[in-house]
Amino acid sequence: MKVELPEIPVNYKDDLHNLEYLNEADLILFMAGNQFMVMEELLEAFQKVYPEVKKIFYETLPPGLELKQILAGGARFGDMEIRVMPDVYTAVSEEAMQELMKRGLIEDYFIYLHNRLVLMVPKGNPARIKNLKDLARDDVRISQPGPLEDITRYIVEMYRKAGGEELVHRIMEEKRAEGTTIFTLVHHRETPLRIVKGTVDVGPVWATEVIHAQTQGLPVEMVEVGEELDQRDKVNYYITALTNAPHPENARKFLDFIKSSEAQKIYAKYGFVPHFPTS
Repeated sequence: MKVELPEIPVNYKDDLHNLEYLNEADLILFMAGNQFMVMEELLEAFQKVYPEVKKIFYETLPPGLELKQILAGGARFGDMEIRVMPDVYTAVSEEAMQELMKRGLIEDYFIYLHNRLVLMVPKGNPARIKNLKDLARDDVRISQPGPLEDITRYIVEMYRKAGGEELVHRIMEEKRAEGTTIFTLVHHRETPLRIVKGTVDVGPVWATEVIHAQTQGLPVEMVEVGEELDQRDKVNYYITALTNAPHPENARKFLDFIKSSEAQKIYAKYGFVPHFPTS
């Protein structure tokens, strides 16, 4: 039976890196998309340790799309077919890993990283937002990830922990009806834009997204919500090597490297929460 290949939308072209190495790569990585800002520095450090791994093709697409690619044995991108099996796959959902195990495509996987939620505000924090309860105020306009986004369930859980069902209802229902909670479709693009334009006062985002926006020169800052609320213990990044990896030796090297204090330090610099010791 012919398997229908998933389509990689053309606007994701920047998430396919070193396409010219596709058929002669020494290592193929499918990395969960929101690590894109780390990859250049991470791979440079990796290649210093393993200079023999010269040509690396990697994707920073949504992990669900990368999973479909693995299961179908390829993907279509414009008028080309990308028919490669990755050596290494990372995802933010354990279900993806369990699916691969069920199909005998991997033998094991482990957690290597975490992320955490913070509030993105304009530089100077003009609305004086100090904590999550301030989001219930009438005058505070929130850029709120919509129900279809992965991040949303963590945000709702954070609201629940901070102020119970009352706060969840206030932000997600009442303020939405009042027009002061404005949903997003692609929060990591829309929230920084709205904040810079002044159409909202605050948006819950991953810490990594505030740091990335700042490195892009955007006038934004972060308000920490505190370790007990920021969901860092729930937001896990999983990594695995495929059993039929085309370059099993190099896959093993990459998995070893990702646990190293050097790799974990690089991730921490971009706002991620390390899983392994950094010293």
